[in-house]
Amino acid sequence: MAEPAVLYEVRDRIARITLNRPENRNSMTNDVLEGLQKSVQRVRQDADLRAVLITGKGKSFCAGADFKTQVQRDSGAAVQAPQERSFAMYAPFLSVLEIEVPTIAALNGHAVGGGFGLALICDLRIANEDAKYGANFTKLGLHPGMASTYLLPRLVGVPKALELLLTGRIFSGREACEMGLMNDAVPGDEVGAKAEALALEIAACAPIAVRGTKRAIYQQLQWNPVEAARWEAHEQSRTLETEDSKEGIKALLEKRTPEFRGR
Repeated sequence: MAEPAVLYEVRDRIARITLNRPENRNSMTNDVLEGLQKSVQRVRQDADLRAVLITGKGKSFCAGADFKTQVQRDSGAAVQAPQERSFAMYAPFLSVLEIEVPTIAALNGHAVGGGFGLALICDLRIANEDAKYGANFTKLGLHPGMASTYLLPRLVGVPKALELLLTGRIFSGREACEMGLMNDAVPGDEVGAKAEALALEIAACAPIAVRGTKRAIYQQLQWNPVEAARWEAHEQSRTLETEDSKEGIKALLEKRTPEFRGR
């Protein structure tokens, strides 16, 4: 019997959620999306938890959409508009925003596209200094998703966010830390221990104060990535109708440079 697509464990009042499809780079397949959403539900039902770690098995944290199988997802609605299918891809990852205790992304490896977005919606991030990160949507002929256009300007500033999103550039964990996207960047085999130490430090603090502090920070920022992701889903669904997106995805799978024609 195959292992679950997402593993869940609690120790020392810290929940550990592990994306467990390393052979597929922990991509956004249905079993990974559903497994993460169920893990979030378990976290929300456990009042004793003090922090949550999210990580991946293998060389990737999460490679984003699995373009071999699906770019959109059944939304469950009787009549499904294209933007609803696009948003349905990201909704399980966005459920992490419902967690009241601090969330820490232990970025064991690469995180690209929607997988990079999963890292961004966590409260804190520890990077593998040599792994690759980025929102490469425009390189595929797609509008960004997973609230990337909302989160990146708030984390690194508008000029840098524009640079990263308009070029779709991929960068190292070390670079990500230098631009303020990560709390720290360490060698790959130290990521887990570094994130664990941070989680334990948070868990040692007063839980009511910690939850209230997290809530206050985001309230003052008027933090609403979900609505941003809904807007992006509309724009992304329109770009999926273009010839450029078909060329971008085909080029990715064929490991070649795409030839975009603006159609």
